[in-house]
Amino acid sequence: MKKKLGFIGFGLIGGSIARALKKRSEDFTIIVYTRRKNPNLDMGVKEGIIDELVYEVDESFSVCDIIFLCAPVLKNIEFLSALKSIMKPSCILTDVGSVKGNICKAAREEGLASRFIGGHPMAGSEKTGYENSTDSLLENAYYLLTPNEENRPEDVSTMRELVGLTGANCVVLDASEHDRITAAISHVPHIIAVSLVNMVRENDGEEENMKSFAAGGFKDITRIASSSPAMWQDICLANRESIQDFLLYFEEQLRNFRQMMSEGNAGGIYEEFDRAGEYRNSIPNKKSSIIARSYELYINIDDRTGAIAAIATLLSKSQISIKNIGIVHNREFEDGVLRLALYTEEDMRAADRVLTRNRYTVIRRG
Repeated sequence: MKKKLGFIGFGLIGGSIARALKKRSEDFTIIVYTRRKNPNLDMGVKEGIIDELVYEVDESFSVCDIIFLCAPVLKNIEFLSALKSIMKPSCILTDVGSVKGNICKAAREEGLASRFIGGHPMAGSEKTGYENSTDSLLENAYYLLTPNEENRPEDVSTMRELVGLTGANCVVLDASEHDRITAAISHVPHIIAVSLVNMVRENDGEEENMKSFAAGGFKDITRIASSSPAMWQDICLANRESIQDFLLYFEEQLRNFRQMMSEGNAGGIYEEFDRAGEYRNSIPNKKSSIIARSYELYINIDDRTGAIAAIATLLSKSQISIKNIGIVHNREFEDGVLRLALYTEEDMRAADRVLTRNRYTVIRRG
């Protein structure tokens, strides 16, 4: 029997979840609500990703086994009351927002605590909309769930299984811990990126030399500043407490840097850069009790037609399966770096041997 999934809003994340599930199973029927006609969603119907497109949050959702709230984080809360009177008793309600405390509180106030399980796929792009969704966006990404003490264990298990089908790694967290983590590693960095871009914009001269020279490293580290202003407006308001805490800490860090430079404190400056570099280098792909280990290789490739296909062919001939593949969009390595995610350590080591033997420069990170 097919599971019926409802989506309130259907952009990059909702579309990617649906695409991933449809790719891996024929057991899902997708019902999507949108406020107005959208040619991209009409294409979703033609592609077979959307089975039913509706323009009201009404009885169409009464058949759903799981409903995903995929609107902006503050807008999602507005749908709780309407869904409460529509959902069947066994239906699970979840969301995909990057702030959990406010919607978990609202669900509790609506009497929906036992049916609501917060969710946050930690994947995305500066691009938005269903037209930019892919069936591989969530592969190897972390998908955080924030259940509460009133949730039924079988519902949490259902959500974990569903997340697994998207190709993501499921991690369960407390809602308040989630918001503090995302404030530090996502929300504040976005604000800093926006501030850096506006600093350059407001201080550039008529010749726009800053803008011209910003095409390298500056553009890489501020890429996230191109994200949806409406979405980030909501995030800043929804998670303001945790964000403000870390902004205060960051302000203190900047003051310390200014003081060290004023005093000519070379040792202090060196220590800050050294500690940061050491900690950052410890971040990627470390095995822990809650996060599954990933096995990745980075390969320097020439900027020529067929370069990626040549690598894929080499590995295929050696019967090595690739879990995910993509170009690294920053300058941590040299330009033109290909990232390969493999399924096992054995696959990673075998791919390393094959590529090295064929004179590729390989950096192993698993």
